[in-house]
Amino acid sequence: MTASIFIGASVDGFIARPNGDLDWLPADGGESHGYDEFMASVDALVMGRHTFEKVLTFGAWPYGNKRVVVLSSRPVDGAAATRSAEGAEAIVEHMAGTPAEVVSRLAASGAHHLYIDGGITLQAFLRAGLIHRLILTRVPVLLGEGIPLFGSLPRDVRLTHIATRAFPSGLVQSEYRIATQL
Repeated sequence: MTASIFIGASVDGFIARPNGDLDWLPADGGESHGYDEFMASVDALVMGRHTFEKVLTFGAWPYGNKRVVVLSSRPVDGAAATRSAEGAEAIVEHMAGTPAEVVSRLAASGAHHLYIDGGITLQAFLRAGLIHRLILTRVPVLLGEGIPLFGSLPRDVRLTHIATRAFPSGLVQSEYRIATQL
């Protein structure tokens, strides 16, 4: 099982404004920066309830018929994520448990590559030592405050740099392999 993070953050390390707004991100994601190719390699997305509820405000369901697992201690209304712009039926399921339990259940169901999304969720998976790959796209903006990409960690997390690419819009994307958690 491989668990990856593919996320954008402001240069000062925030993934959203304090109220969750994403209005500072490039419209339509900016130029192509590998997201579609990344999504094609993913079996399932794992996100928290806050991220799921934010995605529902986007209009059309952005994940097509990709399996989306929403982590929450309360039931989730998967019917709220109806269809993508292409007409693909949304596949949304609710799951609760520790990151290790979630990974174990998804592996048992045949998933091989997970996309972990949402601040609280990715921080929990990172603290649990379950993230293998990090693709971080820095957006050329300083927000000053907001929801941080990374939270506290019980130990250092060493990264091995794979590649960095700069885009005409000013986006800078770096890919890392999680080397060790000390």
